[in-house]
Amino acid sequence: MLARAVRIFEAFTSVRRALTLSELARLTGLPIATTSRLVAELARHGLLTRDEEGRIRVGVRMWELAQRASPTLSLREAAMPFLEDVHTVVGQHVQFSVLDGDEVLFLERLSAPGAVINYTQIAGRLPLHASSSGLVLLAHAQAELQERVLAGPLQQLTPHTVTDPGQLRGVLAEVRRQGHVVTDGYIHVEATGVAVPVRGRSGEVVAALSVIVPNDGAAFTWVPVLCTAANGISRTLSREAIQ
Repeated sequence: MLARAVRIFEAFTSVRRALTLSELARLTGLPIATTSRLVAELARHGLLTRDEEGRIRVGVRMWELAQRASPTLSLREAAMPFLEDVHTVVGQHVQFSVLDGDEVLFLERLSAPGAVINYTQIAGRLPLHASSSGLVLLAHAQAELQERVLAGPLQQLTPHTVTDPGQLRGVLAEVRRQGHVVTDGYIHVEATGVAVPVRGRSGEVVAALSVIVPNDGAAFTWVPVLCTAANGISRTLSREAIQ
């Protein structure tokens, strides 16, 4: 029963926020009668809801429960003042993300009118090899995860996305050596990602801080700004761990 409920929640994405019962059954592979029964039970607890057109959505109760117990909440709270400072300086997209499975999960994104194109969304995911944040997190991840990602398949989102395992291995080594990464046109040819690691109290990488800026060759100028903010977040996390 629990596994079936999880399949229902996983059917919803940032672009599939409302689904009909038949769509939900098709996406989960569950019989429509089973889907209907589960939807009714989850809706009874407020975890799902129906809009005025009868389509099914994730309920506010689910968001409430997730906010109470999320292990990423303290990370986001520690990072927010520094994200806002970076956003004021850069005036483009500022992002904060963590490693989750074989993907990068974005906890926060600040944007601005007229900012360069960016596919990232809060609670959205991207492949580790294709995003600046993902490369930072992958470079400092366990060797087992690195080898699994390097073994592919490595999706090519633009002609600039690194999909050769040998080349990608070199990129990861360079990230560890330099302490940052700049990805020109990896996800969209008009945008460049710049990311740095955020470390916890023991020095382990717990998150990535990044900006998405125009692909105009000037992205490196934002590295010091990001490094300063990342150090500030790390100090905040260390203080909270001591208290």
